[in-house]
Amino acid sequence: MRRLLLCLLLVPLPALAITPEAQEFIEVTARLEPVQCEKRKLRRAIVLAEVEGRAANLRKLRERFEQINTDPQTARLEKRLAVLEARVLDGRGRPRHPGDLDAISLQQRQAFYRCE
Repeated sequence: MRRLLLCLLLVPLPALAITPEAQEFIEVTARLEPVQCEKRKLRRAIVLAEVEGRAANLRKLRERFEQINTDPQTARLEKRLAVLEARVLDGRGRPRHPGDLDAISLQQRQAFYRCE
């Protein structure tokens, strides 16, 4: 019983082992997840339309993609994400804190599979 309790207490500890910047990065990414998923699907559809030569469909897809990119709230969140990324990573693209990259990577993998 004590071992079970100890295990349950240790489970949330990795979530606490990340910096506030990484936590905010994860929160902003979660808010952007539906938009990023739609953009990923649109990119695939655009490539497919280009290959199949469907010009009318291609134009509509590109217009929708541009609408998403010009949305003020999306643009603001993406800019914040870029700032946070610079804070989480050092100048050489490595994480400043060891647990940050693992937590961010896990969140992004889960979001990727939810989108599929």
